[in-house]
Amino acid sequence: MRLRRRHAKMRSLRKGLSLRPAADRTAQIKPGDVLLFSTLRNEHVRLPYFLDYYRNLGVDHFLIVDNDSTDGSGDYLIEQPDVSLWHTSASYKNARFGVDWLNGLQAKYGHDHWTLVVDPDEFFIYPFCDTRPIRALTDWLDGSNVRSFGAMLLDMYPKGRLDAVPYRRGQNPIEIASWFDPGNYLIQKNRKFGNLWIQGGPRGRVFFANSPKKAPALNKIPLVKWNRRYAYVSSTHMLLPRGLNLVYDEWGGETASGVLLHTKFLDTFTQKAEEEMERKQHYRASLEYKAYVENMADQPELWCKWSEKYINWRQLEILGLMSKGNWA
Repeated sequence: MRLRRRHAKMRSLRKGLSLRPAADRTAQIKPGDVLLFSTLRNEHVRLPYFLDYYRNLGVDHFLIVDNDSTDGSGDYLIEQPDVSLWHTSASYKNARFGVDWLNGLQAKYGHDHWTLVVDPDEFFIYPFCDTRPIRALTDWLDGSNVRSFGAMLLDMYPKGRLDAVPYRRGQNPIEIASWFDPGNYLIQKNRKFGNLWIQGGPRGRVFFANSPKKAPALNKIPLVKWNRRYAYVSSTHMLLPRGLNLVYDEWGGETASGVLLHTKFLDTFTQKAEEEMERKQHYRASLEYKAYVENMADQPELWCKWSEKYINWRQLEILGLMSKGNWA
């Protein structure tokens, strides 16, 4: 595992050579700042709400890699005073789906900071997030000597056709994609890395019903008190050293955890899926996107009679999808 971690660090240095700074404001970063890292491509329509959401949560600085956007995403981000932006036209797939790029940036700028790694369609929910900023969470984690915080990816979707309601720039996507699967999840432990592996939800139910083990992973560890020795090895699903993956209690108790509200399924989804299937820059030659395109052609709808409408984090805790643990 030490050799694997060393290899991941070397990859991040090598792949990072393709990054070109477009707006470097990292001199603004102060000790103790909460930093957000993200990789994106053609997400201009989502960016205004995404940035405002995390600003309101208490993120101090955004470090973003733009993978050759053509929709104005880069120009918009350059104008944001709390964003540092890098551009690359290199292969997303060859950078281990962006992991190498962000590992390098986190090592350089994230050391000894709480770092949050999310996509532009993911919105971090944690206990008391409606009344406490993210710094309250990180202060509590620091006081508890905890360095990583897990969050289940919860796929959100509208009731009815995905293309029925157009998403407006700057709009809260949960206003449209406000439903989720309250159950229907498979959980097992990854013996090699020690993390939990979660699958299911609407993607397992609709797109991978005949092959549930091929469904996308829903387990993530997006919030980490970063150290330059750390490395993500598969998206934010797992890290090295392995101890960072133990974000759950094996002995019957409850460890505090969160949720990432995943708002992929808006009216923009079909076009995005078709583009990514053609680019073949995602995992397993974009097999996931191939399943999306094939299944959504006839019936672009994910809602079912078991779907539940999202209210707040307390609802998710009652359903067992997250926990406040012993944080009061």
